[in-house]
Amino acid sequence: MSKHDIKIIFLKSINEIRDEDWDACTSSKNLASKPIDIFSTHRFLLALEASKSVGENSGWIPHYIIIKNFEEVIAVAPLYLKLHSQGEYIFDHNWANAYERAGGQYYPKLQISIPFTPATGRRLLTKPGWENIGGDSILKGCIQLAKSNNLSSIHVTFCNNKDIELGTDNGFLYRKSQQFHWKNKSYKSFDDFTASLSSRKRKNIRKEREIANGFGGDIHLLQGNEIEEKHWEAFWLFYQDTGIKKWGTPYLTRSFFKELQKNLRDDILLILAEIDGKFVAGALNFIGRETLFGRYWGCIEDYPCLHFELCYYRAIEFAISNNLKTVEAGAQGSHKLARGYLPIATESLHWINNDHFREAISNYLIEERGAIEKGNEVLLNYAPYKRTS
Repeated sequence: MSKHDIKIIFLKSINEIRDEDWDACTSSKNLASKPIDIFSTHRFLLALEASKSVGENSGWIPHYIIIKNFEEVIAVAPLYLKLHSQGEYIFDHNWANAYERAGGQYYPKLQISIPFTPATGRRLLTKPGWENIGGDSILKGCIQLAKSNNLSSIHVTFCNNKDIELGTDNGFLYRKSQQFHWKNKSYKSFDDFTASLSSRKRKNIRKEREIANGFGGDIHLLQGNEIEEKHWEAFWLFYQDTGIKKWGTPYLTRSFFKELQKNLRDDILLILAEIDGKFVAGALNFIGRETLFGRYWGCIEDYPCLHFELCYYRAIEFAISNNLKTVEAGAQGSHKLARGYLPIATESLHWINNDHFREAISNYLIEERGAIEKGNEVLLNYAPYKRTS
């Protein structure tokens, strides 16, 4: 009997696989511990699907890929058929325009990613010991699906180094993008962190915090059962305001936040500003095993520096208090540099079906990677930390 009998299955709903089978592939340690990447868990993906934030009318059509060895699930991936390029944060709109100007049909395409979530993590999810066979099978299964249906491309976004290695071995192109992350250097307190900054930057942060905390109200850090429906009702207003300003239409539905309350509140840090009994601003964070992921911010009243306090400084304090190694504060934002967040390169993979278009994209990515690397080097020279000899 063969040692392996690999089967590739595509599912249209996350409910078609048991949560324990999916989550066995998302954690490299004890399943009872906090997941490394909360966004790849069954419960988070179910929240997106159950709330209709993804699905037929969203342009994100689930096609979860499952790899089995005989009847054992050894690998999974959050795969979607995409009808547009919204909610990805790795921008390929120019690629789509060029492809269609040349007479091709760019959409639909395949996307392995966490919808609306620019957070780095494993995307080729495998049980421990199955990393190579499982990840390789996911990529080969997607390539076969794309070729069979003459789809333009496959994209694996915000993936890690192991995914990049497997992807390039399977003919995927490698792309770099930029984010700003805060790194915990075993700080004992927020003052210990600011002591590592130059005098001028330290004074600027102290001034911003003084202004923010003098807004006339209170700031609440809420977790688990401390979070109530009234808090989500307030945050929904903040999220809508930000979504309309940035994207035109918010990606997530109101029901998504109800799903968070039901199944994910223990994974959440919700920071709210309240004045005269009214919530006026808030920031939503997800707690990973080693990382605090800042995801959404919004307000219905503007107060100077309150955004920096809720999104950046309170996140740093929480990370220090809970021995987290990193704070990922979302996509883009060079203004984060002055607050101690450093430029890092995020990574993605792209498989292009058309040979001529693939060559053009490959040449573009070589130049783009160089620009990202050079840009990060330049920005590091402006980092707020003390110079060391």
